[in-house]
Amino acid sequence: MPSTRDIRRRIKSVKSTAQITKAMQMVASSKMLKAQQGAINFRPFAAMSAELMSHLTQDTDDYRHPLMETREVRRRAVVLIGTDKGLCGALNANLFREAARYAPATTRFIAVGKKAAQFIARTRRTLVAEFSCRDTPTYGECQAISKFAQDLFLKGEVDAVDVLYTRFISTLSQQPDQRAFLPMGSALNLPAEGAASPGLRAGEPKRYHFLFEPDPATVLDRLVLYFLDFRVAQLLLEAKASEHSARMVAMKNATDNADQLIKHLTLEYNKLRQANITKELLEISSAAMALE
Repeated sequence: MPSTRDIRRRIKSVKSTAQITKAMQMVASSKMLKAQQGAINFRPFAAMSAELMSHLTQDTDDYRHPLMETREVRRRAVVLIGTDKGLCGALNANLFREAARYAPATTRFIAVGKKAAQFIARTRRTLVAEFSCRDTPTYGECQAISKFAQDLFLKGEVDAVDVLYTRFISTLSQQPDQRAFLPMGSALNLPAEGAASPGLRAGEPKRYHFLFEPDPATVLDRLVLYFLDFRVAQLLLEAKASEHSARMVAMKNATDNADQLIKHLTLEYNKLRQANITKELLEISSAAMALE
């Protein structure tokens, strides 16, 4: 049975841990609000840019950009967007479970985040590049990831590129998701994160028409790279919002559990202390009666 000294030491240790998790919860909460706002604000822009590119590709049926070339998929690249740090609940575990579904022999991985790179190394899969990004991804970081994936596709080293990330749904809900990235036509067939374009309700027909100058093919050539860069930016923002939300919830749960443990240990300490006092009183009473 533990002594009162042992219980006091344990209470002190748990209180110290609770202070750390509480501080991490507050930091994650601050970052979470900024990341969520960034992801949500980017969705209408992503929806509009996807619709613009869809119009461009429809108006250039006689022209196909090299990044739109559809090939038989024998080798695939996957951009795996994980986290740099842990302590974010089951977020990485759920994401890596989806990544494990890809055949190792025909899949090359581009890791974003230290945890993603560690998973690829641990499972002995092929890692061709590793990137990191800030809590608010810069355009340069997004461009570097996008360009590397494009180079693999254009050189014929892979026939398709997917992005595997964690989609932000709400503070309490994040879900692993896969998005086609290259060839670009497959990416345009998928809905953007915003369900409808700005100013339109879901299912409502489009009310406007795009006019491209000098011609759609020229505009497509200039915009395709920017579109892919922004596509990466969108998914990075979603992943960051999911990461900070999951970490805030995990740290809150850890703090709550620590508080409950402190209450339990304090109760145990008080019971043991009361038992010791009662025992000492009985010993004093017994000694006094013996002297009489």
